Amino acid sequence: MSNHLKFYIDGKWVDPVKPAVLDVIDPSTEEAYTQISVGSAADVNLAVAAAKAAFPSFSVTTKAERLTLLRRILEVYNERYEDIAQAISYEMGAPITWAREAQAYAGQGHMEATIKAFENYELTERRGTTMVVKEPIGVCALITPWNWPLNQIVCKVAPAIAAGCTVVLKPSEIAPISGIIFSEVMHAAGTPKGVYNMVNGTGPDVGQVMAGHPDVDMVSFTGSTRAGTIVAETAAKTVKRVSQELGGKSANIILPDADFEKAVRKGVNACFGNTGQSCDAPTRMLVPAARHDEALEIAKKAAEAHNTGDPRSEETQLGPVVSEIQFNKIQGLIEAGIKEGATLVAGGPGRPEHLNRGYYIRPTVFGHVKPGMRIEKEEIFGPVLSVISYETEDEAVDIANDTLYGLAGYVQSENIDHARAIASRIRAGQVSINYPDWDLYAPFGGYKQSGNGREYADWAIHDFLEIKGIIGYGE
Repeated sequence: MSNHLKFYIDGKWVDPVKPAVLDVIDPSTEEAYTQISVGSAADVNLAVAAAKAAFPSFSVTTKAERLTLLRRILEVYNERYEDIAQAISYEMGAPITWAREAQAYAGQGHMEATIKAFENYELTERRGTTMVVKEPIGVCALITPWNWPLNQIVCKVAPAIAAGCTVVLKPSEIAPISGIIFSEVMHAAGTPKGVYNMVNGTGPDVGQVMAGHPDVDMVSFTGSTRAGTIVAETAAKTVKRVSQELGGKSANIILPDADFEKAVRKGVNACFGNTGQSCDAPTRMLVPAARHDEALEIAKKAAEAHNTGDPRSEETQLGPVVSEIQFNKIQGLIEAGIKEGATLVAGGPGRPEHLNRGYYIRPTVFGHVKPGMRIEKEEIFGPVLSVISYETEDEAVDIANDTLYGLAGYVQSENIDHARAIASRIRAGQVSINYPDWDLYAPFGGYKQSGNGREYADWAIHDFLEIKGIIGYGE
């Protein structure tokens, strides 16, 4: 608790320059359970100055030295694993089992994947008499979201450290406590002072200042497309690199030769994972028109099987969404789906009947959704699935690609060659066939308004490096 009102700058826990606090809301109770300090440009300036001062020495550390640091961070992270899971459960309402098995695991998994990838990563390459050298880009501003707090923190911090960069992190002010614990992990692991810094605050008061800071060389941002646009515009004035992972409206094409019952059921479960609060969630299920009603029957049963309730119960599958703002937005989109003529198959407006407080959404399925409806076009970010018909596979691909986004896609088929052919036509940064296990080594990032750059393992390390060609280096 002692660090909730502090920032981590230059190897120390410090008070904000200008005292200001913000309540952290437990979305299951709608009540504040702690407070954090929120920063200003003055705090950003101190953190960036610390990172800039640390860069000359840290950037020339050896690969072996940086691997030793990463392994020590992983060791301390594992010691704080339950603290991290509990924090995520309280700050964003994640069911505790999910917080342990998915949310806290994501940070652990990314650290392990980064270490393994970096062990085999070559930072130099000879091309004739030219030496190609990969060097750290510099001071990096890392701005992370609330929906997968440790996933996004670690898949930015770990590769930046591997590359030899120094960083300033702004966790989401909505779900900040796990980020404070992670900062305690970085300190306990012996991270050299100034290499890692953390300032809490809002997007306009801290994130935007970081993005426009003249001494920041790169911004890595994950969040909404709207906020990502502001970050990119702000960063453009100082011509720095911007890597963005933004929104999504991913299609799940269930082909005629799929195991239909399994494909639909798993599609519902995948959409509702993390209470529907994942940018790559398969929120648009495309099914053959002749089997639409069959799909709705299966989807209804799958949705109604979800146990929504207290995040602290190990039996709970769906917790609340993160905030009142998100709750109201989702309620508005559910109402829009009904108004525009989609068939309400399961769920609907309001809280589940057994809950009278908390930002809980009824697990909702819409059928007979038409392209162009708001629930088909807009990112909902809650446990709401749209089922859409297609007559031909070409039409299915056209519907899948008819979106501003391009983060992820999904294809289900009993014929792997058939699935591969369809996957190759989906305009998205990552396409999954037949609900595979999560791959921490696959590139993750988007096409179109889902962003640019790639994260995870060696893909992320590459984004934090500059490329230098030393011509005439010699044989």
